[in-house]
Amino acid sequence: MRPPQECPFAADEQVIAGNVIGYGATSGQLNLRGRVGERFCVRNSGALAVVEGVGDHALEYMTGGTAIILGTTGRNLGAGMSGGNAYVLDLDESRVNSLATSTGDLTLTRVDPESGQAAELLAQIQEHFELTGSVVAQALLDDPATSLARFTRVTPRHYANVLRIREEAQGRGQDPDGSEAWQLILEESRG
Repeated sequence: MRPPQECPFAADEQVIAGNVIGYGATSGQLNLRGRVGERFCVRNSGALAVVEGVGDHALEYMTGGTAIILGTTGRNLGAGMSGGNAYVLDLDESRVNSLATSTGDLTLTRVDPESGQAAELLAQIQEHFELTGSVVAQALLDDPATSLARFTRVTPRHYANVLRIREEAQGRGQDPDGSEAWQLILEESRG
């Protein structure tokens, strides 16, 4: 792989990729040094995507995967999101889909710096820096403790509960994909 080239403009302030980036992605990884247009990661079901800002309607109907947004968002973030995780730097909660937040369908939580999530988030930011030469990622890595406190995790409530049930089953020494865990998951999801 070639090292990233010097960029003659501030990439994190420019829309460098268009609309519907990551639409329907089922796997893979995307790292973009800069902002993307509207409807980012709509119907993402399994990809990891790292970008430095998004337009309106990002993460619509997302069912899986992970999105890491190292910049601002447009309006209506997370409409219809039923799975996956998003980590958003300096999230303006007024930009999140208001129906989803008012009903509690989306949970917005701070990243616990002692958690495995924090370690994974930092590892992804490090990889983003290595792949793109991002000055945004570099600044975040320069002070990881302060940086982690700036992130909000956006997760659909039922999806978060399924993850919790699986973790608890594993903690009890049970198979997280076994019948006991699945019974609790079906009760949670009213399936």
